[in-house]
Amino acid sequence: MSKKQMYEAQTEEWILPILEKYNFELIDVEYVKEGTSWYLRAYIDKENGITVDDCEMVARDMNEVLDREDYIEDSYIFEVSSPGLGRPLKKEKDYIRSMGKELEIRTYRSINGKKEFYGILAEYDEKTVTIQTENGEKLTFAKMDIALIRLAFDF
Repeated sequence: MSKKQMYEAQTEEWILPILEKYNFELIDVEYVKEGTSWYLRAYIDKENGITVDDCEMVARDMNEVLDREDYIEDSYIFEVSSPGLGRPLKKEKDYIRSMGKELEIRTYRSINGKKEFYGILAEYDEKTVTIQTENGEKLTFAKMDIALIRLAFDF
């Protein structure tokens, strides 16, 4: 397990009880370098959406844990955020929530001359995702070939 994965897993373990207290859901934790700074981010959600005040409450509680445990070697910025509309599908619950909805899939490599696909989520398992296109065609993708999968936007 890499240092990045260890930091993310430990953060997830410590933030879950805080989120349970407020009835929030953990969407994801990431430890990333942007420019010259490291960021530890927790993405949270709830049924009617997350507010700035919700993020502030969780950050305040979690900062106490981060200060006490001091388990990350580098200096970093801790942020709590809403996952936003364009959040990727990562976990089982994301796929369950998205069944029957239109998805956007981008692949790492070109498939039949295309790298971007849209369709209704018809099936998934631990290795594949199947969508049904608007012309009724079913397309199945190996998850390892998918660079991005998220709900499609209609503007």
